[in-house]
Amino acid sequence: MPMVRRAISTQVAAGFVLATTLLLSSCGSGETKSPAPSSTAKAGSQTTSTKSGDTKSAAVTIDVADMKFSPADVTVKVGDTVTWKFKDSVPHTVQGIGDKAMGINSPIFDKGEWSYTFFAPGTYRYLCSLHPQMRGTVTVE
Repeated sequence: MPMVRRAISTQVAAGFVLATTLLLSSCGSGETKSPAPSSTAKAGSQTTSTKSGDTKSAAVTIDVADMKFSPADVTVKVGDTVTWKFKDSVPHTVQGIGDKAMGINSPIFDKGEWSYTFFAPGTYRYLCSLHPQMRGTVTVE
């Protein structure tokens, strides 16, 4: 009987490894994801970055005040950094919507700023996770 039990245990373990491998390999949605942001800024600090080569990346600022993102929709180029400046009396976040925007995930702020550098073209939707009616879009060309 111990030999049968060992064979079953081996088969169960092999099945578990196979199932886990298949599950992990199918987790993607097929979309190209932007790499992780180049940096996360804490309240009161500012982050800038540059692309390699002669061209410097641009910085775009979005104000977070009066329960809205202003401007709510911006267009930037690949390698540009967007900075959200929090100036409201209540706390807010910047949270990406969908697989493409998964890396966009700021801490909770009521004052200060947070930056994200976009490395892949596409449309990135975001919202404030504390106030879901606050929404915006970054289009990267």
